[in-house]
Amino acid sequence: MEEKLKILLCEDDENLGMLLREYLQAKGYITDLCPDGEAGFEAFNSNLYDVCILDVMMPKKDGFTLATEIRNINATIPIMFLTAKNLKDDILAGFKIGADDYITKPFSMEELTFRIEAVLRRVRGKKIREVSVYNIGAFVFDTRKQILSINNKQTKLTTKESELLSLLCSHKNEMLQRDYALKTIWVDDNYFNARSMDVYITKLRKHLKDDPSVEIINIHGKGYKLIVPSEDEAGK
Repeated sequence: MEEKLKILLCEDDENLGMLLREYLQAKGYITDLCPDGEAGFEAFNSNLYDVCILDVMMPKKDGFTLATEIRNINATIPIMFLTAKNLKDDILAGFKIGADDYITKPFSMEELTFRIEAVLRRVRGKKIREVSVYNIGAFVFDTRKQILSINNKQTKLTTKESELLSLLCSHKNEMLQRDYALKTIWVDDNYFNARSMDVYITKLRKHLKDDPSVEIINIHGKGYKLIVPSEDEAGK
């Protein structure tokens, strides 16, 4: 690793929490362990973190509530959920809040570090953000700041929204294959990630509704296409 990254780990199972902290520290991550959601929120307000790993079921404040509060403060920090549940509705609820990944217990330590590294690669833009600014109809999309602007209105996008819109922009007026998008942004093209991508596509459509000439269309069973007026340029 080129630098020491700092992780906020919130896990109410004392034994598991200590085991995870020791493992992550051995891998070179500075890791703060909090036993509940309230302690996690206090730690987040007092420190700068690169990744938040939150157990869903915690005392005082659950992981979903904590994630929502963190998102209100920082819309772009990567958030990963740990859960003993494998229920579709719970997983989709986590992604709707803005989760970057969701890990179901039990899991291997190797899987956890792989997922952390995959999330960090995406956030740092090593795969997608080759263009800094895109013109999308009447919109200007700043990929570095993750801001979508039209007239005097600015919308701060989440990391996942920004990555997906960047990928769509890089394939504007062409089909973006569904499997390619899943593997590029979510790493794994499983059912839950596919449903999560559908949620983010819906969010992007809402963000883009102020310009009727811009739309994201479904290509059934294959992928999506970002329709942009032909006179627009791809950006800088």
